[in-house]
Amino acid sequence: MAMGGASAHGTWSSRFGFLMAAIGSSVGLGNFWRFPYTAGENGGAAFVLIYLVCVVLIAFPILMAELSVGRHARRSAVGSTRKMAFDAGASEMWSITGWVGMAGGVMILCFYSVVAGWVAAYVFKMLSGGMIGMEPSAVSDAFGQLVGDTRTVILWHTAFMIVTVGIVCFGVIKGIERTVSILMPLFFLMLVGMVIYAGLTADMGAALQYLFAPDFSKITAQTFLEALGQAFFSIGVGSAIMITYGSYLSRNDNLPQSAVIIAGADTMVAIIAGLAIFPFVFAFGLSPDAGPGLFFQTLPSAFAQMPGGQWVGGAFFFLALIAALTSSISLLQVIVAFGEEHTDFGRVGSALFFGAIIYMFGIAAAFSGEFFDILDKVSGTILLPLGGFLIALFTGWVVSKALMQKELPDAGSKFFAYWRFSIRWLAPVAVGLIIVTGLASTFGFNLPFLN
Repeated sequence: MAMGGASAHGTWSSRFGFLMAAIGSSVGLGNFWRFPYTAGENGGAAFVLIYLVCVVLIAFPILMAELSVGRHARRSAVGSTRKMAFDAGASEMWSITGWVGMAGGVMILCFYSVVAGWVAAYVFKMLSGGMIGMEPSAVSDAFGQLVGDTRTVILWHTAFMIVTVGIVCFGVIKGIERTVSILMPLFFLMLVGMVIYAGLTADMGAALQYLFAPDFSKITAQTFLEALGQAFFSIGVGSAIMITYGSYLSRNDNLPQSAVIIAGADTMVAIIAGLAIFPFVFAFGLSPDAGPGLFFQTLPSAFAQMPGGQWVGGAFFFLALIAALTSSISLLQVIVAFGEEHTDFGRVGSALFFGAIIYMFGIAAAFSGEFFDILDKVSGTILLPLGGFLIALFTGWVVSKALMQKELPDAGSKFFAYWRFSIRWLAPVAVGLIIVTGLASTFGFNLPFLN
């Protein structure tokens, strides 16, 4: 079956808009929630150093591959991988790459919107001043009470999904691009402001020591694995977002340069978020390795004790809410693009239909912690790594070198050689390791090399 030319497909109105959208999709709660506590649990600076290496060698090459596939075909993630396979003379069954990524992204949004609802609730909890002066044990209990109050959780989940669906309904340019072009610059300004405030009022010296003075004695096989997983998930590859966003790129865009900016900005935000968080953690004698509770229990405990904590805490959670929103609209856009291409719903109909389905699964996740965990584990342990693994195999081994060079005309010979070596050899092995260890952890298998 001949695939024909590119379907009617819009383009970003500006490179700035695309970069803000792509960076916004990468900069999510993983930067604020997962990165700080993962760094805290794995030795701080030594972890950060390994994380940076993993970004350069693994996550960045996959990011370039996804953008290339999307721009080549100018279709949804499923349509783009199918057309790329057709043009490469390979089986169109390779469209499974797009299907896996899209499924993973949808599954993430089902519970991600619930977590974003928690964040929204904390914006108002902080700004109201209700947590100021509370003891750390009371602050911890407050989070448990919120999660257990399903009516409140569903209310915030509903509000967050309405905003997400509404933005996507307006389209790529008038909805997504216009929104991120306002929110992302505001986000960066507020984040820098938070770091300056932390430097003036908290223990920035201890935070700098913790994040940038490596203690290699703390490095284990688990450290490498955690850094690799964080790099992979933080950049946002494997979920078909970058294939979808790449499909709206102009042929004139310097794709390698854009990929460097996206990966660099995401990594910078993760590190700067650490500089905004850890000074307060150390200043109030709290534990940097508090795990997931660092975000909703440890940090609010610090905000509750500091002068002006209600405003600082409110600003912090508002920052996290912006990050959650720019990621959620990208996750929804992946399946909406598919709906526009493969159904008669159109953009608005697709956004409302798929948004409603995701919303209902989110309600189920809010009611059932077990279902929440299943969504989290299946998407994070299986689907996203599998999506990244397949895109690495597809662009590294199935699509010809000549076709990939044609898609990356701005990459010099040495840069292309580095990309091709990474995507063919390093990325499949590394992401395969994420899959194996994730499955082993899920099913309780013991891997000797992690001991």
